[in-house]
Amino acid sequence: MIDLTTPLLAIDVGRGTQDILVYEPGRSIENSIKLVLPSPTVVTAAKIRQATGAGRPVFLDGFLMGGGANTGAIREHLARGLPVYATPEAAGTIHDDLERVRATGVEIRSAPPGDAMIVRTTDYMKPELQKALSLFGVDYPENVAIAVQDHGYSPHRSNRIHRFELMRERLDAGDWDLLSLAVDPPLADMTRMQAVRHQAPGALVADTGPVALIGVLCDPVVRGMAGAGVTLVNAGNGHTLCFTLKGREIHGLFEHHTGALDPEKLQHYIRRLADGTLTSEEIFDDGGHGAAVRKPLATGAVVVTGPNRLRLLPEAYQAAPFGDMMLSGCFGLMHLWKEFRERRSERAELEKTRSVFE
Repeated sequence: MIDLTTPLLAIDVGRGTQDILVYEPGRSIENSIKLVLPSPTVVTAAKIRQATGAGRPVFLDGFLMGGGANTGAIREHLARGLPVYATPEAAGTIHDDLERVRATGVEIRSAPPGDAMIVRTTDYMKPELQKALSLFGVDYPENVAIAVQDHGYSPHRSNRIHRFELMRERLDAGDWDLLSLAVDPPLADMTRMQAVRHQAPGALVADTGPVALIGVLCDPVVRGMAGAGVTLVNAGNGHTLCFTLKGREIHGLFEHHTGALDPEKLQHYIRRLADGTLTSEEIFDDGGHGAAVRKPLATGAVVVTGPNRLRLLPEAYQAAPFGDMMLSGCFGLMHLWKEFRERRSERAELEKTRSVFE
């Protein structure tokens, strides 16, 4: 059970949906306010396509945000011969290398031409969420935790390689502890996370893949499996992340694109991960991000969460922490808030008290 002392707004931003939990102390999680809404990239794409249909130029203004549906809509808009303009910050959504952005036909400028439709780029839709909650008399929490997937700043090399290298570095630095994949505050290199922090100063910002699997451990059945060793899989709309885990120690992991996987291929990779023979090159050459194995973990226990869980692993244990699979990432954010903010504060107060008596 996660029992925070203050209200928390947890937002897990994915490729298809943004999953939202408003936690209030004293209210059971099952009865908390929950929303599953279109992801910001889907919302942005719809606005761009509206401009495309009207034959109007688009001006992207705001912050670097996640790609996917929005970048696809930008390509479609340009293919119709319609102009796209963007501020330097918003242009980072398309690629870290702004010269490559210009090469696609996007003009980078600070102000829109008069006839352009302005489309705001952001992963944190605070005004919209505030309005939605206010309609139901729900207060907007001061404390915010947000998960996004960040590849890190990589203008001149594969961001798939760069992202996985950063994950491996954090694991090595943290002795392969599960929580080592979350850094508070996030690394300066994580430009998408930094953009979110700029909009929500003081927010806890973490990566979507790990927080979903941290949240899965709120399922008591999964927690029991982890003691002996378990394979955890987050089958998201965009990416699939897989760990072999014993206690809190990660034995190995790989990350792939969900659309490139089918049940047979995923089970093959899971078996190779468990016996310690899966290589990063094998995953990367198949279009994924990579793999890292510290040691094998022989286990037949497989747990899956995420919106593609039934398509990819219908026979695995379908984890549903607090009875709600779509909020796994939010529960992971709650756990991180407890560990990184409340317990850190408790330790600081304890150290202050000790120093008084020394």
